[in-house]
Amino acid sequence: MSEFVSSAVFVFGDERHALADPVVSNPQGVKVTPVELATFLDGPAVHLADTSHVVVAAALPEIKAVLDLSMAHGFSVGIIPSRGQKKLRVGLGLPQQPDLLLKQALRADPQTMDLILCNGQIMLFNAILGHLPLLDTTHHQTRAGLLVSSLARLARLKLRSLVLSTSDGRRIDTAACGGMVIQQHGGSLASRLLGSDSSFCDGMVSVVISAPMSIVEYLKFVLQFLRNKFRRSKLPSTLGYVKSASIDIETGEPVAVLIDGVAATHTPLHCEVRPAAVRMNIGESLREALPGDAPTPERIDIEHLPTGKELSKARDQRIPFFTYASEERFRDLFTALRDDAHTSSLYITLMILSTLLATLGLFLSSASVVIGAMLLAPLMAPIGSLAMGLVRLDSKLSLRSIRKIVVGVVIALVVAALLSLMVVHKPVTAEMEARLNPSLLDLGVAILAGVAAAYTKAFKEILQSLAGVAIAVALVPPLAVAGIGLGRADILFFGQAFLLFFTNLIGITIAAALTFRFLGYSPAVQNKRGLAIVVLLLAIVAVPLHISYRTIVEKQLLERGWKQERFLVGQKYLIVQKADLRKQLDHDVLYVTVLAREPLNRSDLAVLKEKIQTHFNKRLIVRATITYIL
Repeated sequence: MSEFVSSAVFVFGDERHALADPVVSNPQGVKVTPVELATFLDGPAVHLADTSHVVVAAALPEIKAVLDLSMAHGFSVGIIPSRGQKKLRVGLGLPQQPDLLLKQALRADPQTMDLILCNGQIMLFNAILGHLPLLDTTHHQTRAGLLVSSLARLARLKLRSLVLSTSDGRRIDTAACGGMVIQQHGGSLASRLLGSDSSFCDGMVSVVISAPMSIVEYLKFVLQFLRNKFRRSKLPSTLGYVKSASIDIETGEPVAVLIDGVAATHTPLHCEVRPAAVRMNIGESLREALPGDAPTPERIDIEHLPTGKELSKARDQRIPFFTYASEERFRDLFTALRDDAHTSSLYITLMILSTLLATLGLFLSSASVVIGAMLLAPLMAPIGSLAMGLVRLDSKLSLRSIRKIVVGVVIALVVAALLSLMVVHKPVTAEMEARLNPSLLDLGVAILAGVAAAYTKAFKEILQSLAGVAIAVALVPPLAVAGIGLGRADILFFGQAFLLFFTNLIGITIAAALTFRFLGYSPAVQNKRGLAIVVLLLAIVAVPLHISYRTIVEKQLLERGWKQERFLVGQKYLIVQKADLRKQLDHDVLYVTVLAREPLNRSDLAVLKEKIQTHFNKRLIVRATITYIL
């Protein structure tokens, strides 16, 4: 078989006369008969007596008229786009150089293709209704231009009622910014996203539906597009996809439909396919093998589209800044959070075991045992449920969560106090002291842990990270220290440790609530009063934390300033090598390490104490360790 047809008719529009001579004198040796478009349309059979191939150079509506005749008379078609028909050239994968265009148009191996009709009109590339951010963009736009264009469209994004009906009787009731009926071609993001699923010759109509549920989701989609991070096996979270032999599209009010960039009709829109309707010379990169006898299955991918209660809130509304997460879409998460708010025997058992483990670890001053108690403790679960209850105004979930937290706190305090009473030797270990001086830094840890806890709960793929969050925030150990304080009948000891626990509780709750809000599990913070109470508690807690933080800073400055401090006592030079100011019960105790070359008597030590006391505005208990040097 020859690479080129033996003869052809060249049909040209009013502005394409200049092409007649180059096409007739083509270097491929094809016999070409030039015919004006109007003449050809009046009597195509006359001009097709000696050939079955037509090369056309005309405006897009005229090309579609030739394709319509092609369906009736069975001739193949080659197209020569003009310089202004860039979308046509790119969409059909045709070369840019005129000589290569002519060569492609005269080839003898046309691609058999379906034609899609939208309200009876031929569609070559796409039909667009509503606003389709970025989906109709081409490869040739710059990233900066795309970014500016995508941001400019934000003000027009609105979810409208959209109902699609397929040839198999499936009805899809949703809301979307817009939809695009597409024909497989090169040049748009939509066809790149669908990849091999959309075809020239599969006998199906494909519709991409754009429904960003929030500005955040839309911006995420834009960022993915600019970074080219799309996976063809999975649609982005802002899109839906329907493929069927025919599709009917209805909207609440009539919406204009652009067919191949021209305002041609409006909704309701009936889209149907004419299988293997024409044979057309297209670019090598787009050529496809004809499908087998097996019918192409219908495909409906609408998991990202609003439905149910979500649909009623989204329909005919401008998209919110954050996503509204419906229970239908995130049922598993809400079910898990409700389970987390339920007080069970397992929860009580784990609280007792984790508190026993933490208390023993504190007495042993064993960090590894304390970490084990953190991992075992189940307190993080009801705090996450409380955060969600506050965001979504779910009073039942909030009350159950609070009850479960209170039960856990009481169990921890009682168990730690009883175990403290049973321990004969009650040292204040380093692990205990580490939880007796909470500061603003601990609040920062709690807030970050709350954000991480909400993320790990929201996304199953990172749920294993919840153990790391539990270690970072340490809920049970400060409760155990508070319980030890009760066992020692030391209110200050109890208060300092319980302040750390309460700081963690409040910080995690408010951070997790705001994170759930940011992730879209509520269109707004519904329980503003409840969240305001938590914020007020946070502000109240921040006062002693700030005081404690200032005390820590002053202590560090003091210890740093006293390093290598020199005193003259009884003609003896003494050097303070180390100073450590601690709070014990109601007293401030200063531990100092003093270097001396000569022995010190009781009088010398008394003078040293008085000289040290002059640096403070309150009375101290001084504990000095004397190290003699040669």
